Amino acid sequence: MKVSYNWLKWYIPDAPAPEKLADLLTYHLAEVETVEKREDGDYVLDIKILPNRGHDLLSHMGMAKEISSLLNLSYVDPAPKYKVPESKPTTLQILIETPACKRYMGRIVRNITMGPSPEWMKVHLESIGQRSINNIVDATNIVMFDCGEPTHVFDLDKIKGSLTARLAKDGEIVTTLDGKDCTLTSQDFIVADDEKPLIIGGVKGGKAAEVDGTTKDIVLEVGNFDATTVRKTSTRIGIRTEGSKRWENNISPELAPYGMVELSALIAEMCPDATFEDVVDIYPVRQGVKRLSFSVGKISKILGAEIASQEIEDILKRYGFEYRNDNGNFEMVVPSLRLDLVTEEDVAEEIGRVMGYDKLLPKLPQINFVPKPNEIYAKISWARNKLLDKGYSEVMTYTFSNKGEVQVLASASDKKFLRTNLSDGLKESLKLNHDNAPLLGITTVKVFEIGTVFTRDNEEIHIAYGDKKEIKEMELKEFCKDTELPAPGKFMDSNAVRTASPFVMWPLFPFIVRDVAVWVPEGVLSGAVQKIIKDNAGSLVVRGPELFDQFKKDTKTSYAFRVIFQSYERTLTDEEVNGIMNPIYDLLRAQPGFEIR
Repeated sequence: MKVSYNWLKWYIPDAPAPEKLADLLTYHLAEVETVEKREDGDYVLDIKILPNRGHDLLSHMGMAKEISSLLNLSYVDPAPKYKVPESKPTTLQILIETPACKRYMGRIVRNITMGPSPEWMKVHLESIGQRSINNIVDATNIVMFDCGEPTHVFDLDKIKGSLTARLAKDGEIVTTLDGKDCTLTSQDFIVADDEKPLIIGGVKGGKAAEVDGTTKDIVLEVGNFDATTVRKTSTRIGIRTEGSKRWENNISPELAPYGMVELSALIAEMCPDATFEDVVDIYPVRQGVKRLSFSVGKISKILGAEIASQEIEDILKRYGFEYRNDNGNFEMVVPSLRLDLVTEEDVAEEIGRVMGYDKLLPKLPQINFVPKPNEIYAKISWARNKLLDKGYSEVMTYTFSNKGEVQVLASASDKKFLRTNLSDGLKESLKLNHDNAPLLGITTVKVFEIGTVFTRDNEEIHIAYGDKKEIKEMELKEFCKDTELPAPGKFMDSNAVRTASPFVMWPLFPFIVRDVAVWVPEGVLSGAVQKIIKDNAGSLVVRGPELFDQFKKDTKTSYAFRVIFQSYERTLTDEEVNGIMNPIYDLLRAQPGFEIR
């Protein structure tokens, strides 16, 4: 998320300098990837907000509250400055027909004036890479980036009847603001009037009730939508917006009233002749008050260090948490916006990061346990070692496939299914290894794989093995049907340490092959020719020279050798290898009776 430093300063006048702030945030909260200075003197911090805090930190207000608490700085609450004219009774009707909409607030505002936004609003939006559109649309964006609540505005004259939050009908079409026709299913959430869909809920607004230069009366929408429903719809139709990103991270429905007040106040400020009607607020199932109990002892145990009760109290006070401390046993009221605080472990993480993990010294725990046999692991080990002893090499192929019974990806990828067998992947591995057998210095390729395959109703561990002629595949339990598991505390004989040469990393760069064929006089052995090539080929040779062909004609013998060059550090060029081979050719030609073929 891009955060404007000047925007943050509205909330925290005493904020540290941008670079220092970036270091503090990276150390205690989330990584700051860049700090960019703008021409107008502002700084923009690009902060990598993790999903567990997306619900409250994807906003300037949320970041400002976190920073002020973390650094124990004064926080300026802007809410008292929001001025909304006295409202009138409304005719707006709202219905909720699906749990995908957890709260829906609407308000009619009449006699607005569409036009350009004030300069401060343009600057705020441009600082974080957003384009100014008009004063009403910009106001909705300001609210979203300021407090984290996505909002929307309809043209009232384009709405027929009431607003209904419901699931779409299969085949129902919404034309989005950018002109894209989206065909929906009964799993997608929309807001509609009595005749047509108006928006794809939480994802994108529609053209049907779009505000434009002629708009005079509007409806403000501030809702709360189910994260899973929004994510699935956004993924399926291929539209991801700043609003959908926030809904996917879950947002407390308790934030909606704040968003409505802020949006109303901005419009009132820009449209002084506008009249406001009462807010309609439909909130079927309220978010209850959540309490967490934890103890100093448990927090200390989780963090691996002795944490004083006073240290915990200091942090809770800085963050404004309501709590009760009964001799080291705490009960805390979780703020409505902090959806990440669910267990004692969450509280421990909160305490640890605010204190600083550098204060927690590493200490290995003492674990006393009696080894218990793991049947699956024991069988895998036995099967693996049995095949290794027979000269097979283990490979690992893709779990994803271009066909199968279980589809897990909705993208256009050619591997969107989970595999139903190991044999298909093993065939590809055999072909690849056969093609590279000369480089590997082998004549026979024998490979095996142990892995999971997936059917519509089940998962099974299979083993497949074979060479170019034949591949065999079966369930692991079938392959190991005659084995006996070890007794508790014992290990199978085949789990003994295997003697093997040290592993050497294979080169990541391509190889170059050169073949050398030379006529020699009768009686000259291949080893003599091989020695000349080997002694002059240098350190880039990874295999060879190997004799791969020989024959006699009259009184001469032809020997053909193959040399493979490769670097562990770079891609070799033909010119570089030619510079090695040409002197070798010259040396061979200089030998009595030698002739390069």
